[in-house]
Amino acid sequence: MKKPEAIQVVHLFSETLDALLDLLSDLSLDDWQKPTVCAGWTVKDIAAHLLGGEIGILARKRDGYAYSGSPIIDWHDLVNLINDLNDLWVKAARRLSPRLLCDFLRITGEQANLYFASLDPEALGDPVDWASPEPAPVWLDLAREYTERWHHQQQIRDATARRGLNGPRHLAPVLDAFVRALPRAYRDVRAEDGAQVTLKINGPSGNRWHLLRESGAWQLYLNADAPSVATVSLDEDLAWRLFTKGIKPEAARARVVIEGDERLALPALGMISIIG
Repeated sequence: MKKPEAIQVVHLFSETLDALLDLLSDLSLDDWQKPTVCAGWTVKDIAAHLLGGEIGILARKRDGYAYSGSPIIDWHDLVNLINDLNDLWVKAARRLSPRLLCDFLRITGEQANLYFASLDPEALGDPVDWASPEPAPVWLDLAREYTERWHHQQQIRDATARRGLNGPRHLAPVLDAFVRALPRAYRDVRAEDGAQVTLKINGPSGNRWHLLRESGAWQLYLNADAPSVATVSLDEDLAWRLFTKGIKPEAARARVVIEGDERLALPALGMISIIG
């Protein structure tokens, strides 16, 4: 058994930005107004949300400008603050034309990519809250930033019937990052030490991950040799949608194969790898 390795994504940010700008430049006016899986948000709203994310990274992290908002006491406060900020920004950005949105996305995206490339991925940084409340290595925070850009671009591609960036080069690191939320998803699930749960994501971008109960906590591993008391299997396309709330667990259940102890398997379907 071994621990999962660091996820390297810095080289993918420019590719993903170029793909987004190529995608947006190809949209018709009708495409920009199409509804998406994000309730109440159009394609244009998701593009504006991505722009807001880039501005936030540059202002808050690169420039050290702290927004003075509501105090954060617990997880629910964080979720509510992020949702409120997202909603406020998207509503304000509806005044922007598609062309202006694209211009701003290129400027902020290129600056954010330079900032990401300047960081030491092995340094300790901010928490990745859906994985752990503890400070996380910068590489995990960068992986989270990459998943944000990838999955929202995919939502635009779905809404406009465009082919996605769903080959292993782009999707495999997304799934690898999302699964780092698995121990947190199981934090309140009790089991005897030695119990092991396997999550198998099928497809060229997938893998097999194992949660092992050790000293009263769940630890994430690859390449486990011991048998699992529960195994959850699903395909890679369903996996990223499920972990980003694009499909509800009860709707996904019919497409998931569970073997063994269902009580220990079902929490994997409730894993959320985003905030909000």
